[in-house]
Amino acid sequence: MSLNNNERKKVNAMMILEVIGKPPEHLTETLNKLVEQIGEEKGVVVKNTKINTPVLMKTKQDSSKKTPAEQQEFYTSFAEVEVEVEEISHFAMLMFKYMPAHVEIISPETISMSNNSLNEVFNELTRRLHGYDEIARVIQMEKSILEKKLREILGEEKKEI
Repeated sequence: MSLNNNERKKVNAMMILEVIGKPPEHLTETLNKLVEQIGEEKGVVVKNTKINTPVLMKTKQDSSKKTPAEQQEFYTSFAEVEVEVEEISHFAMLMFKYMPAHVEIISPETISMSNNSLNEVFNELTRRLHGYDEIARVIQMEKSILEKKLREILGEEKKEI
């Protein structure tokens, strides 16, 4: 049996999406919405989905020593989403957009990709890295400003005492 060119390009893969938050019902609702959005992406078909029941996250510290604000209960859940994408570049774009915790390509065993498709992936990766770098620089600058102001305030308070 001979596969046409379009069938050879299709990629079947599994993604695991994780969420943390509260209330637990919100996690299930969020995962359902994410799976729905994935299915609406260009060149993507959701083949199978399993959304796991949210579970209470265990804390490492003794809860009796925590303040009420620190005793917030958070839940975690995950969805296993099997997708079929028209091209590997569509799968790469899913990685950037939904940032799954884990991915596994099921088939095909060997993947070929045009340099144009690979360029799209690398350009998107570069664009995102520059965006994250910009955010990190702004946060570092704001942190320095806040530290300076805090030192000024603490310095002024010490003089008054």
